[in-house]
Amino acid sequence: MREAELLADEVGLAHLSLAALATRLGVQPPSLYKHIAGQDALHRLLEVRAKAELAEVMRNAAVGRAGGAAVRALAHAYRRWAADHPGRYSSTLRAPDPLDDDALAASDRAVRVLFDILAGYGLHGDDAVDATRACRAALHGFVSLEAAGGFGLPVDVDRSYERLIDALDVSLSGWPRR
Repeated sequence: MREAELLADEVGLAHLSLAALATRLGVQPPSLYKHIAGQDALHRLLEVRAKAELAEVMRNAAVGRAGGAAVRALAHAYRRWAADHPGRYSSTLRAPDPLDDDALAASDRAVRVLFDILAGYGLHGDDAVDATRACRAALHGFVSLEAAGGFGLPVDVDRSYERLIDALDVSLSGWPRR
């Protein structure tokens, strides 16, 4: 699976196929079917492994921190991981299949990291869900635009990212309770 992960990061998730993986491994595509049921199974395995790895990276960054320091550490870890692993990052974006226990567990680990941070802001339940979606949308939007070369204005992109993190901290500190 490691070669599939590396290939996805090199060529992009949309171009990850069993044929491309077989070529990389120097085997015939039919021989991969002994290990992987097909294209969908390959992408599902990649999704589960990528979500679990990203969750671990975020957890390790945030552990022992609270509030803005935790958000900052998580945001930087998220951005680095997304930039270093663009194909795998793409596989983390979809909500998991509700019938896939492994995908649900991997997604839950990632969400739990953010929920734990949000608890420090006093956010729980539906408020934490809303805040999680807002954080994820902000971070994903930034890293996706950055990866696509979408920031052409003559201001340092790192500075802008720091300001985004500051804005998230301020927003979470004053999050309206429902």
